[in-house]
Amino acid sequence: MSSENLPTSTGRKPRVAVVFGGRSSEHAISVVTAGAVLRAIDRDKYDVLPIGITTDGRWALTADEPERMAIADRTLPTVADLTGSDEGSVVLSVDPGSREVVYSEPGAVPKALGDVDVVFPMLHGPYGEDGTLQGLLELAGVPYVGAGVLSSAVGQDKEYMKRVFVSFGLPVGPYEVIRPREWEQDPSAARVRIVGFAAEHGWPLFVKPARGGSSMGITKVDDLSGLDAAIEEARRHDPKVIVESLLTGREIECGVLEFEDGPRASVPAWIPPVTDHDFYDFEAKYIDSASGVVPAPITPEQTAEVQRLAVAAFEAASCEGLVRADFFLTDEGEFVINEINTMPGFTPISMYPRMWQESGIAYPELVDRLLQAALRRPTGLR
Repeated sequence: MSSENLPTSTGRKPRVAVVFGGRSSEHAISVVTAGAVLRAIDRDKYDVLPIGITTDGRWALTADEPERMAIADRTLPTVADLTGSDEGSVVLSVDPGSREVVYSEPGAVPKALGDVDVVFPMLHGPYGEDGTLQGLLELAGVPYVGAGVLSSAVGQDKEYMKRVFVSFGLPVGPYEVIRPREWEQDPSAARVRIVGFAAEHGWPLFVKPARGGSSMGITKVDDLSGLDAAIEEARRHDPKVIVESLLTGREIECGVLEFEDGPRASVPAWIPPVTDHDFYDFEAKYIDSASGVVPAPITPEQTAEVQRLAVAAFEAASCEGLVRADFFLTDEGEFVINEINTMPGFTPISMYPRMWQESGIAYPELVDRLLQAALRRPTGLR
C-alpha cells in the first residue's frame, strides 16, 4: 500500500482491525473469510483497518477491497495479491497502555495509524487460531473476537481437545496419536500400533494433521498399503498426526454464539454425503460448494440434545465468542463429538453463518454481535 494513502483513525467510532491470511496452509481460506466479514461490517458503526499476514509472516496493510478476496475460477486468493508491495509492515504495540498501530517502510520514518479498539482475527490454523495471536493481543491489551489463549490452543489440537471432552464426560470416537519423535525414530512401532487399532475398530481409518483444519491433509485409508503415504501427507501440514476410526452415521453441525447471558446454540445442520468425494474434504467444502441442509432433518429431541452437547463443548474448552461443534449421529442414535472449531469459516457457503441465519440472526448482525461481545470482554485473566 502506498504511504500516501495510509488509513488513519477518525476517533469517532470503534476501530476494528480485521487480521487475516497467516502462515498456515489455510491462508487462502482465511482471506476468503475476511472478505466476507469486511463486506458485512457496518461502516456507519465501525472504522475498519484490514491487515493481512503474508505466508512468510509479514504484517501488511491491504486495500479495503473485499471483492478481490473471493475464490475466482477455482483460484484461491492470497495476502500478497492484495498488498501491491513486498515492503512495508504493520506493528501493533505490545505496551498494554497503548493500542497504536504503526506502519514502517525501509528508509522512512514510521507513521502512526492511530489506535485499534478491537481485533477480528480471521485466521485459521497454526499461527493464528491456535492461541499464538491471542497471546500477542493479550500482551498488547487489545480486545479480540473469539476464544482466548487456552481454548484456542485446545480447539486447534485434536488430541487435547478430545482429552478435555472426555474429562467432561462428552462422547468422543476412538483415536490414536502418532507423535513426531515416534514416526521419525521408530515408524515400524507406530505402524504396529495403528494396525492394532484397525484390528479393534476396523478399516477404513482417517489420518489427519492433529492441528490442522479446513479438511486439509486428511486421507481416508482403506488398508495398510496406504498408511505410510497418508501419514506423510498429514505430516506435510503438522508433524503430529491423529488417526481416527470410521464412525457410520450422519454428520451434524451446530453453532454456538456468546450472548450477554451466556452461550446459546443455533439450529443444527446436516452435511449430506458428497458423491464426488470420499468425505467432506477441502475441495467439497470450498471449491465444489457442497452445501449442508439447515435445519438438519432430525427429531426435536435430537435437536435439543445436539444443542446441549454443543454448549457443553463450548463450556468444557472455556471458549468465548463463537464455536462450531461437529458431531456424528451414529446409526444407534447417539451423538459423538468429532471436533470444535473456534474460528469457523465465514465464507458465503460456510455452515456457521447459515445456521445462525436460520436461527434468526442475519450475517451482518452476527458479525456485530461478535464485535460487541469482544468489546465487552476484558483482556487478561477472566
